[in-house]
Amino acid sequence: MTRRTDHHPDLTDPRVGAPFFSTWRVGTPERQRETVEAIARAWERRPWPTSGLRSYHVYAGEDGSTLLHHSQWTGEAVYEAFVKAHRQERVDEIDTAVPGIERLWLGRYRRYRSAAAEGDTRVPGCIVIVDVEFEGSDPERQRAWVDAVFEALESESDPHPGGISGHFHVSTDGTRVLNYAEWESAQHHIDAMATPGRGIGSPSALWERVHGWPGFKSSTVSRYDHALGLVPE
Repeated sequence: MTRRTDHHPDLTDPRVGAPFFSTWRVGTPERQRETVEAIARAWERRPWPTSGLRSYHVYAGEDGSTLLHHSQWTGEAVYEAFVKAHRQERVDEIDTAVPGIERLWLGRYRRYRSAAAEGDTRVPGCIVIVDVEFEGSDPERQRAWVDAVFEALESESDPHPGGISGHFHVSTDGTRVLNYAEWESAQHHIDAMATPGRGIGSPSALWERVHGWPGFKSSTVSRYDHALGLVPE
């Protein structure tokens, strides 16, 4: 069966071979809540679809309009089988409960590197998604850019308080990097973003190298609250 959990996903679970992220636009905070509950009902009243789905989590955007979805699959073939056999009935039930949902995108990723202190038991109060797009497909460039970010992070002598972890994912099409970052609170992240420099990190040559990477096209930063966790019974 399917049950709810308040626990955040383990982004480093070695069984997860295909982490997916997607975004829906629902329009208002009230519709965010209604959609989250509709998702919960559609899933809880049905058996967990497959052991190849480790968890499914939904996050409410700080913008009051969007929902982020993160599902952890053991492989893409498992997801494709779910789509054929189980997805549409859940989508239909959710759309009946909350008409007019815009499904904006679905990204297929692989986790590349994570930065997290061993034994850190802090519970995230805010999830920050940094979505980076490059010009054209280049898997080697994706990984090299992430490595450059880690080099810049490791050079920081006085990192901002409140950061818990960062989990860098590369898209399977070779064009994007997504950082799923856990913070103690939204205010910690807001304060970090307000310091000198372009985003997290001091105004150093290493960070300038990151921001000026060849082929770097754009980046967006969005904050979310964990709204729903679903796992097998």
